[in-house]
Amino acid sequence: MKRLWTPAWIVRHVAMVVLVVGFLGLGWWQLSRAAGGNPISWGYAVEWPVFAGFVVFVWWREVRQELRGPEAPGVAAESTESSATTEPTQLAVRRPVRVSRTATTVSDSDDPELSAYNRYLRWLTDNPGARPGDYPG
Repeated sequence: MKRLWTPAWIVRHVAMVVLVVGFLGLGWWQLSRAAGGNPISWGYAVEWPVFAGFVVFVWWREVRQELRGPEAPGVAAESTESSATTEPTQLAVRRPVRVSRTATTVSDSDDPELSAYNRYLRWLTDNPGARPGDYPG
């Protein structure tokens, strides 16, 4: 529980309270306007409490996440029958995908614009650091 009383968390708690009170106050204000004859305020009278509920939902989710602690992605949950000694969690290592750089031949067709465009694309592929304005053709 001490984790929830750090300066950063105190700011989050205060922000949540201020936002919820503010949103509920705005909802009450819109409800009084709607009762006074402003029909569009009925929508806002419903909308502001929904915003307050969303703030509470996000705050509650963040509190649960903080209390749950950091979890390593890709690691299966430990079984309940584990021994008293706990092993450090290991992150899953993924191997990079290797793309083969084999030359592909593009057949030149009868269309000169298509052939020029294919030469341009081939030049861009052969010169990965170049900008399109550097094309000599």
